[in-house]
Amino acid sequence: MSGPRGAADPSGADPRAAVAAAMAGLDGLAQRPLAEHVDAYERVHAALGDALAAGSA
Repeated sequence: MSGPRGAADPSGADPRAAVAAAMAGLDGLAQRPLAEHVDAYERVHAALGDALAAGSA
């Protein structure tokens, strides 16, 4: 079971902050050329995977 909401992660990484930072990679996507969309989604997917792995450690 996880600690209290807002408690610091003992590894020093906050998975919620990592998720928020990853999702920020999609900001303004609609205004960017379509050719950039796949790369942006791949970066976000990788960052979310890293956050999930760090959160489960």
